Amino acid sequence: MIYLDYSATTPVDKRVLDTFNKVCLDYPGNSNSLHSLGVKSKELEDYATEKISEMLKVKPSEIIYTSGASESNNTAIKGICLKYQNRGKHIITTYLEHSSIIAPLNYLSDLGFEVDFVKITDEGLVDLEDLRRLLRDDTILVSICMVDSEIGLKQPIDEIGKILKDYPKCFFHVDITQALGKIPVDLSNVDLASASAHKIYGLKGIGLLIKKEKINIDPLIHGGKSTTIYRSGTPPLPLIASLMKAMELIIPNVSDNLEYIAKLNEKICRKLREYPRVHINSTINSIPNTINFSLRKIKPETFLHALDEKEVYISTKSACSSSNSMSNAVYALTKDSELSNHSLRISLSYKTTEKEIDEFLKIFDECYQKLDM
Repeated sequence: MIYLDYSATTPVDKRVLDTFNKVCLDYPGNSNSLHSLGVKSKELEDYATEKISEMLKVKPSEIIYTSGASESNNTAIKGICLKYQNRGKHIITTYLEHSSIIAPLNYLSDLGFEVDFVKITDEGLVDLEDLRRLLRDDTILVSICMVDSEIGLKQPIDEIGKILKDYPKCFFHVDITQALGKIPVDLSNVDLASASAHKIYGLKGIGLLIKKEKINIDPLIHGGKSTTIYRSGTPPLPLIASLMKAMELIIPNVSDNLEYIAKLNEKICRKLREYPRVHINSTINSIPNTINFSLRKIKPETFLHALDEKEVYISTKSACSSSNSMSNAVYALTKDSELSNHSLRISLSYKTTEKEIDEFLKIFDECYQKLDM
């Protein structure tokens, strides 16, 4: 098996799973209970939250635990817009965003909010001049991913955040799901940030939302005490501890992993450029973990299934995207309908071996030659 779909989900690190299992068995108490078992659980919850806050360079009180990035994105977007709609109803985003950004924005549009999409440059970056043009006095939210899930484009988040400082009524939300654990993450000029554990070799079902201290939001889930007033539900202590462990294992090694993955990326792209039907959509601004490419005249599903028969696993688009639509992200970048309808994604990991890449390229060639008619 050759797994090259790490942007969709990552295999759980055994050490993370061991942490989860240990906490399940050794900490049975609800961390909001007043008895000694509850106090013991609360101490571990606070310890894990403190460690996570140190790694992200935020305050412990700014961490909201969720079921994953989709919930975090929904909580941030709906929470801000519904809380501050008296300031205005204008929102700015991009066509590179995950479906858990676009869907709540569509929901808010039905409630009378106005959504504008900022242009993307030929290199795949947010057009900062167009952003300045779109910003208004009634703009209350800008939501832009740090790294998108399909093309891997790394956006100038810090620069965007500085531009938004001139608009004190406007909040800046960043989805860091595809960035955390892959590149250095700086949240200095960000108001809210979303992430998920299963992208960093953690367990499915746990994510977080960073909400800076002076910001209030309307909760998405009401009822009952939890780790904060912004998300109700029994604190999932084993999942929280496992998230801490996943971050501890990957964040210190970001630079070394990035350098290794860049070499794998270069090897793959050099080979892909030899095929006349292949067009690489990822740009110089894409992180090396992601290679998005299109196969002209070959249906991406057909090629994906051909690879699947050889136990090679890549993706057509983001795993949460509609399966029968073109890639909005690729179209925003290329303005080419054919490329947008024929895109595929390889996503790499520090766990990917050179031997796996050699075998993948061999199998890719076999499938390409068979389907190139």
